[in-house]
Amino acid sequence: MLDPSNVRRAAVEDAALAEPRLRDLLRANAAIVERLDLEIVLRRIVEAAMRLVGAPFGALGVLAPDGTLERFIHVGVDDVTARKIGRLPTGKGLLGAVITDAAPIRVRHLAEDPRSAGFPAHHPPMDAFLGVPLRVGDDVYGNLYLTSGQRGPFSAEDEELVLALAATAGIAIENARLYDLARTREIWSVTTADVMAAMLEVSGEDVLSVITERVGALLEVDLVVVVVPHGVEDFRVTTVHGVSAGPLLGRVFPAAGTLAARALATQGAASLPCDADREPVGWHVSGPTVAIPLYSGGEPLGVLTMARRTGASSFTEAELGMASAFADQASVAIEIVRAREDRRRLETSRDRSRIARDLHDHVIQRLFGAGLSLQALSTAADGETSAALNTQVDAIDAAIKDIRTVVFALGAGERGAEKLTRDRLLDVVSEGSAGLSSTPRITFSGPLDSLVPSSLADELVAVLRECLTNIVRHADAHLVEVAAEITLDAITLTVTDDGCGMTGAVRMSGLANITERAVLLGGECTITSDGLSGTRIEWSVPVARGDESGGQ
Repeated sequence: MLDPSNVRRAAVEDAALAEPRLRDLLRANAAIVERLDLEIVLRRIVEAAMRLVGAPFGALGVLAPDGTLERFIHVGVDDVTARKIGRLPTGKGLLGAVITDAAPIRVRHLAEDPRSAGFPAHHPPMDAFLGVPLRVGDDVYGNLYLTSGQRGPFSAEDEELVLALAATAGIAIENARLYDLARTREIWSVTTADVMAAMLEVSGEDVLSVITERVGALLEVDLVVVVVPHGVEDFRVTTVHGVSAGPLLGRVFPAAGTLAARALATQGAASLPCDADREPVGWHVSGPTVAIPLYSGGEPLGVLTMARRTGASSFTEAELGMASAFADQASVAIEIVRAREDRRRLETSRDRSRIARDLHDHVIQRLFGAGLSLQALSTAADGETSAALNTQVDAIDAAIKDIRTVVFALGAGERGAEKLTRDRLLDVVSEGSAGLSSTPRITFSGPLDSLVPSSLADELVAVLRECLTNIVRHADAHLVEVAAEITLDAITLTVTDDGCGMTGAVRMSGLANITERAVLLGGECTITSDGLSGTRIEWSVPVARGDESGGQ
């Protein structure tokens, strides 16, 4: 029969032994619940568990949606050794068993357990093992792993203490996650408002640049790329920001099977974890990547693609949700900017139309009247006075031609996508003026748009571009004049400059094809060039009757 005094003495001794460990458990619980930063909380859980059972090594693995280890936080292995070990565990062997079973596993000797996958080179020796799941609500968030070196195997009491700590750890993790989520949403809200305000202050072509720059900093990503549909089967990169961004700008790549195509097809965020080469992105990435479509109604505006560096944490569901909300707001902002640009263009077009009408209805008519008056006076004047008056009449006539050219150019915006012959020649002059000290003066005479067929208009554009290119490269000219004149039988393009003239080599290499074009069309090209009066090119070809018209 047991002596009651011995039983009481044993109970007192057990309580005395348990009391320090209970105090250690309370201190460990306090240590992990006093902070709300998730990264700090996770590390403190590992450190508290190691102190609680006297383990020299500990780790916490965070589970990814596919059941592998997304993150692995280790304590007890110094940075130098960790670098030598290399790749962190992904959830194989005993670690995988804890993940699969979602229950505690306690092993006396790792080497004797058939589930042990062994250790890589440079790994410190480890003997006993204890792994317990960390539950957040009803879900397993991750697992806590402890190993001992020379201390010996873990006891059943060690397992109970770590399980008790894991219960508190689950609450601490949930609180930290909620705190991080609330803080992230607050940052997103403030930053998104700033981004929207910035977007509404820039022109249409700068909107995507604002999006890429701001969202990259907001989500802590290394590369942000915006692609837009290019034709039917391709994407084109229009905006980039971040690491190795330069070579990507302007790249065109097939859309089929890419992450951006999936995002457009589903009209929702599409993401890839690390090793993203499993699905094409359009360029090489190996870190977590997400693609978010930018839509306006049913029209796809483009796809916003963001990538993090290799080994970085994957995008969380909260981040994907907030990024999608940001994309929705960005799409609205883009539409507002586009509408503002359309309104500005409409107002400009109306102003140009009003100015063109005023020039045509008032200025030209008054100049024409003045010219007629001078012409009438010249008939009654003596020879010298008559010649002077006729010179002024010619000057007024030239001014009228210049104003008509301006009137035509001002009205070009109202014709939309339609490109008449005069429009195309004006475009070439505008392009060629970039390399000249002054914009070339161009005049038109006759119904070019009615009588010049589109095939002949192509030839005129090519010849004028060739002439202006040669002037920019070789002539060092200050003044350039272009005249396009059509009669019932021929179209003549004349280009003159006050440059230094052209050498024979330049003429042969740069202008031979102009002469050849004229001959093939049944016309001729006359080139007059010297160092005193510059160069004059007169290109004339017959106008085929009954051909297709580029008419109005």
